[in-house]
Amino acid sequence: MTPTAPPSAHPTSRLLSPEGLARLPDLLERVGADAWLLFDMGDHNPLAHRILGLGKTTRRAFALIPATGAPRLLHHAIEASAWRAWPGERRSYSSWGDLEGGLAWILEGRGRVAMEVSPRSAVPTVDRVPSGIVELVRARDVEVVSSGDLITAYHSLWSPDDLAAHREAAGIVRATAMQAFQKVARDIGAGREVRERDLMDWIRTRLHEAGVTEQVGCVVAAGPSASDPHYDPPGAGVPLKGGDLVLLDLWGGLTGGGVPADQTWMAFLAAPNRVPTRVRTVWEAVRDARDGALQFLADRHRAGREVRGWEVDEVARGVLRDRGMDTWFTHRLGHSIDGQLHGSGPNLDHLETRDERVLLPGVGFSVEPGVYIPGELGVRSEVNVYWGEAGPEVTTPRPQTDLIYAPPA
Repeated sequence: MTPTAPPSAHPTSRLLSPEGLARLPDLLERVGADAWLLFDMGDHNPLAHRILGLGKTTRRAFALIPATGAPRLLHHAIEASAWRAWPGERRSYSSWGDLEGGLAWILEGRGRVAMEVSPRSAVPTVDRVPSGIVELVRARDVEVVSSGDLITAYHSLWSPDDLAAHREAAGIVRATAMQAFQKVARDIGAGREVRERDLMDWIRTRLHEAGVTEQVGCVVAAGPSASDPHYDPPGAGVPLKGGDLVLLDLWGGLTGGGVPADQTWMAFLAAPNRVPTRVRTVWEAVRDARDGALQFLADRHRAGREVRGWEVDEVARGVLRDRGMDTWFTHRLGHSIDGQLHGSGPNLDHLETRDERVLLPGVGFSVEPGVYIPGELGVRSEVNVYWGEAGPEVTTPRPQTDLIYAPPA
């Protein structure tokens, strides 16, 4: 075992900085653990890899950060370089017997540790540690609990630079959506055929030209196609035509990284007086579900009460339930957004899972209720929210309040 290294800021780890280590005891108390045990092998647990700020590794490693006392590390003998900034005690191993002996050392005196697990795999983005590793830990009479809220605090909170980059990306994404609808109206009016995939390709090109080049993608779904929430057109897809209801979902982040933006817009390719009653009724229900969730967030912040992901989902789902449309809302209300479009922080979910994680100040997420009536139509409205100290900020510029009308000229 090497001597204890003096604590020092790790260049890329929020957790291993002096500030990160100082705030960990309170967070461990929140999850009911006396230490955080991070396991990784060759990026098998990407959360641990990012949280610890690691370079390339290929062998099993255990990093334990306790509420009190020095951090402990067990790593393979050939991978010392990846751990050169470790601020605590360490041991290396070569054989499997050394590994198990080292694990006994690293867990000495521990009763309950947090790891990247999720009971019944309820939150798959958190459930990263192999069952065999959990067995090894439990064999030492150590209980394992989920590190979900720790992941939020050390992986999914936005920095001021993240927020600035996201806002910039959000403006570009919105502008591209509006330009896409205008292009479709012009092309149809001029007698030029536009198919779903044609418009998808155009959107991707336009986003790249505007500086949104990371994690870029989109969905264009016309008419009944939109009843499939993750629609991908076969071949070129169907041609867009006057009178169509069109769902446009597009996303991406700035060149160089930062938090991406993710938005969904609905347009009607005709004048307002041609909108069928059915379409308007569904659109208004989806919009009101979105706004109900946003109002709930604002009210909770004003009251100084914490919010868990599942609660927000339930509010929006309740609005659709009152309109008799909840059975057609077939996905969670929103997903975490951090450095990844589908992040590892709290989701707004009381359908696919019951996400009990708290919305800590600094997280971001989508709010995107939808109604998908098979073979008929699909409607979704998606905005992004930053949960800051000042309350929820809708980062999507000028959220949609009515259908966008793009009659062919």
